[in-house]
Amino acid sequence: MTVTAALSPADGRYLARLAADAVHARLTGSPLAATVPLDSPLCRDGASFVTLERAGVLRGCVGSLEAVQPLHRDVVRNAVQAMRDPRLPPVTVEDWPGLDVKVSVLSRAEPVAAKSRAALVAGLRPGEDGLILRDGARRATFLPAVWVKLPDAEQFVDALLRKGGWPAGEWPARVEALRYTSTEYHDAAPRPEISA
Repeated sequence: MTVTAALSPADGRYLARLAADAVHARLTGSPLAATVPLDSPLCRDGASFVTLERAGVLRGCVGSLEAVQPLHRDVVRNAVQAMRDPRLPPVTVEDWPGLDVKVSVLSRAEPVAAKSRAALVAGLRPGEDGLILRDGARRATFLPAVWVKLPDAEQFVDALLRKGGWPAGEWPARVEALRYTSTEYHDAAPRPEISA
């Protein structure tokens, strides 16, 4: 059984804190001390993204689109990997006091029956749908949170096409579209500084 986007608020807060604790442990070189009861829904397989921001500036975002391991492990793995997002400089001790940590828990992705870019744009639910585009080995996604920055469906799709390396404004012949929803949980700054 897999976890979907709906968790209890307490479980969501725990996941966000767990992601923050994983970042702190990596920055300080200390072990991550976290226990999850075996009967917790967080022990079921789940897919998540962890987003790290400092003063509203992205510092890392890494995630899983498919549920392949227990959700709590997926969150820890993604938090640590987000610290070294290859698109950005690594997260440092100096980032820690102002670091906002967001965990997005994803629902299972479902195919979108869209034979054209226009059909996809018309069928999207702005503010609600995350979108995956894939073509063989190439894949790109935007979380539902990206709608805040790209509220127009055409812009949203074009930006995702560009992100995946396809030409914007077109619909490549073999591209498949899938949609998912997510629920976001936050562990916000400020935080105490890490002493040397």
